[in-house]
Amino acid sequence: MTGPGESFILKPERPSTPIEKPSILILGTRGIPASHGGFETFAERLALFLAARGWKVGVYCQKEVERVGQRVTIDTWRGIELITIEVASRGPRATLEFDWQCVLDAARRPGVCLVLGYNGAVFLTWLRLMRRKIITNMDGIEWRRPKWGPAARAWFWLNEWIGAWLSHRLIADHPAIADHLATRRPRSAIATIAYGADPVTSAPEEPVRALGLEPGKYLVSIARIEPDNNILPIIEAFRRRERGDMKLVVLGTLNNDIPYHRAVREAAGTTVVMPGAIYDHSTVRALRYHARAYMHGHTVGGTNPSLVEALAAGNMVIAHDNRYNRWVAGEAAIYFNDTDSLSARIDAALADDALVARCSKAARARASEDFRWEDVLAAYEKEALRQLGAATAAPAQADRAKHA
Repeated sequence: MTGPGESFILKPERPSTPIEKPSILILGTRGIPASHGGFETFAERLALFLAARGWKVGVYCQKEVERVGQRVTIDTWRGIELITIEVASRGPRATLEFDWQCVLDAARRPGVCLVLGYNGAVFLTWLRLMRRKIITNMDGIEWRRPKWGPAARAWFWLNEWIGAWLSHRLIADHPAIADHLATRRPRSAIATIAYGADPVTSAPEEPVRALGLEPGKYLVSIARIEPDNNILPIIEAFRRRERGDMKLVVLGTLNNDIPYHRAVREAAGTTVVMPGAIYDHSTVRALRYHARAYMHGHTVGGTNPSLVEALAAGNMVIAHDNRYNRWVAGEAAIYFNDTDSLSARIDAALADDALVARCSKAARARASEDFRWEDVLAAYEKEALRQLGAATAAPAQADRAKHA
């Protein structure tokens, strides 16, 4: 894989020993089938890919209950073991309880452990003591997000270090994240593997019209409503002047108990459509495909899944100017630094059809060159096999998967 100005090369060691039935456990998500964010979507794609390749795959799923009845239950979905963990807590405490119970269970099962995120990395100590192999996708630099207070930032910072040192292999989804992780571990311990997306070449108009929108007559933002995602400046820049029949659509959960969310809602007015969070994949895909441009204000993180999916949908992107977004979007985007420059970029996107077409073409090219699911998933399989001491699954397994 290659990106603007940087090489993207994965060359894992390739031991010669094949194994008959490789096994992997995926921890760190709410579970599958995916109905939440990028990690859940990735976990589902990887699990299905590996199961088809002859792997035994287990994915941990969180179930919040009033009272724990049966802590662990196992079901099968499309050849994948769904290991459901009941937790009776709520909020951050529920996440920590879930992470700990997952680790306790995973320590009793064979296979390599793929951990998505490091927020509960302290619990990986038990996996190491039980001699389990650990690969951790280190996600973004969570402790830098301005929404967290000092205690939360200290927790994330500590767990980033713990995750970096307890894991046998670290996955960075962006070259800048790999650079950051190299301040914690040697580069030889780090692999750079981005995120994937499916090309979107058509989509029905009905989901768009159901929201009162006209295809091509709106800009769209799909992100958590957080200060570091610049949602408020996006709304303010859009509403700075009259936009005719053009609208702005902002997807994301709003909670009136959060001051920033109240400010966003108050700034929205009548030209900003705020339908909340939408998890229906076909609706989200249609909203991207029929948008005039995609708004991406993220300032912290690596390869953002929503941005990659926008590229695969052929969206022109209006993005915050930082090294994360520049590497991902390249020439598919025009960039802003503040509300003034953002308003000017919106003006350009609405007025210049040739610019939109040029960026759209660049978006599809970027997605097809560097963010193909088959490349991403194959790279993860190589990393997992490396930890199991094998170059490939046994030939019989590969043949069965190929002809399934």
